[in-house]
Amino acid sequence: MNKPLSDLLQQQIAYYRARAQEYDQWFYRQGYYDFGAAFKQQWQQEVQTVREQLRSSAGQAHILEMACGTGIWTQELVQIGARITALDASPEMIAINQAKLQSEQVTYQQTNLFQWQPQLQYDMVFFGFWLSHVPAEQLPSFLQTVYRALKPGGRLFFVDSRQTETASPHKRTIQVSENRESRALNDGRRFEIVKIYYDPRQLTETLRQQGLDIRVQTTPSFFIYADGRKAK
Repeated sequence: MNKPLSDLLQQQIAYYRARAQEYDQWFYRQGYYDFGAAFKQQWQQEVQTVREQLRSSAGQAHILEMACGTGIWTQELVQIGARITALDASPEMIAINQAKLQSEQVTYQQTNLFQWQPQLQYDMVFFGFWLSHVPAEQLPSFLQTVYRALKPGGRLFFVDSRQTETASPHKRTIQVSENRESRALNDGRRFEIVKIYYDPRQLTETLRQQGLDIRVQTTPSFFIYADGRKAK
């Protein structure tokens, strides 16, 4: 039987708190996640495609990063924005991010993103590998929060996983039910989380229905990403 949604979201927060020290291993394809040189080269090429698109619009005055994690993308945002407000539910993730960047440009806030509401509007909103962890029933309200957080004409950019990214010779990730996965840490502990692999066309339509002028694109194997604006 599926866990109640509130319990599932609390377990999801617990998972990312516990995973903080090993999260970068996944992104940089180290240790358990090293599937060989060819895989890593393709991964790095596709990450660079997303980075270059992100860097294509510099000079943002104030950027909001939702689910800032260990700073993988925060370190990109400080190159294109004067100020970054970085949100995350995990104090462990925030501590790693802060130690990694040591930047006065970044202000951190520990908060549950399903409860957070914007008190001002930002020139840009960014989230990396977060949207897929928003339950389908909460997606419209989350996108309305994003909409309210953006200034008219403000930029929205996000990147997330394609379905093929989970394919590996190991079984660390187990599909529990539609849109839910069981994930194992290096020490074997398991946590159940939300994980939705979006169809780019359907997600584009959903975003546009929420007043966001944006189109979801894909890299060849691993990522979906989108770069657009709040409709004026």
